[in-house]
Amino acid sequence: MSLAKNSIFLKIFAILRKKQCVVVIYVLLAIIAGTKQYLHHSYNNYLIFKYVYWHTVDLQNLYNNYTDYGDSNHYGIIFSLIIAPFALLPDGMAMILWNIANVLVLLWGIYSLPVSLNKRTIVAWICAHETLTALFSFQFNIALTGLMLLSFSYLIKKEEVKSAFFIALGTMIKLYGVVGLAFFFFTNHKVKFIFAGIAAFLLLFVLPMAISSPSFVVQSYIDWYHSLVHKNASNASLTSFQDISIMGMCRRISGNVNIPNSPFLLSGLVLFALPYLRIKQYKYLAFRLMLLASTLIFAVIFSSGSESPTYIIAFAGVAIWFIVQQDPKKPWVMALFIFAFVLTSLSPTDVLPRAVKEFIRLYSLKALPCVIIWITIIYQMLKEDFEPYSMTEK
Repeated sequence: MSLAKNSIFLKIFAILRKKQCVVVIYVLLAIIAGTKQYLHHSYNNYLIFKYVYWHTVDLQNLYNNYTDYGDSNHYGIIFSLIIAPFALLPDGMAMILWNIANVLVLLWGIYSLPVSLNKRTIVAWICAHETLTALFSFQFNIALTGLMLLSFSYLIKKEEVKSAFFIALGTMIKLYGVVGLAFFFFTNHKVKFIFAGIAAFLLLFVLPMAISSPSFVVQSYIDWYHSLVHKNASNASLTSFQDISIMGMCRRISGNVNIPNSPFLLSGLVLFALPYLRIKQYKYLAFRLMLLASTLIFAVIFSSGSESPTYIIAFAGVAIWFIVQQDPKKPWVMALFIFAFVLTSLSPTDVLPRAVKEFIRLYSLKALPCVIIWITIIYQMLKEDFEPYSMTEK
């Protein structure tokens, strides 16, 4: 009986390791989340995205508050072309296809990573639950994570033009994408990368003019800047669903909403930059992957605009940090990973009691494990020799 059970478990495990299985599960999650939210009329985020296209076509300010939905848009005008194919479809179908498109871009990014297929699959499974959280909000952060991973992978593969394009696209949709520039020092063709980046930014700047006008595009970027400044000023709060960051934790734990972002950002940038001093480690893939993990987590924990669905970006960093470890079964590595999975990924779910979930939200504690892992990454990048690390590129 035990042999039969072991055989069944081995077969299930073998199926779960297959890329096709991962893709099917992710697509099913996208369909289930999209269908549920549509049937419960809970899709305000999708309406915001949809109307970016229609307001662009009608030459209406993209960043005003409209009666069609609550809140306001905070994405760049190039997003109007990304959302266009979905905005033209009936809402129910469009929402499901939008979710599917997002998870496919994320999986494209994960499976582009220059590590073994087994490690890529582990990353995908680790990110699955956080992806589901973002799917319920129809979040573009899912695809944005994929774009960040693609910008890294293509640079490592010496395809600088593609890398620069994905960085430009991510940045011009949502500023988080700019962190892809952190990988600049990993290319030997820096001039090519710079010119490719300039060309990509110019192309993406011009493209929305095809459905609007040059003056409207220019004005939209001005409006976008003012929108982001206003949003950043209003994010700091002791009770909101945003500011899930290291600054948010300090503000909420201390009860002082006036604690500024600047000291945290400056300190964070200094710590983030220190590993760049280890130039001899650049050639090792494990070191580069650790920088990728650091970048993904940094972009979220140092942003006052971070909310629960944003953490798909940071959790991809956690997953990459985990698979890079020489011995992920070490007690401290497993303890830190489980701590992150429970407090960061499971905190919005009914797995935890309602009172515990509210406590975590009120004090921005979803950010805590990611902050600890990010500090751990910086320490490892400064102290360890990455030559012995095995990162099979199959």
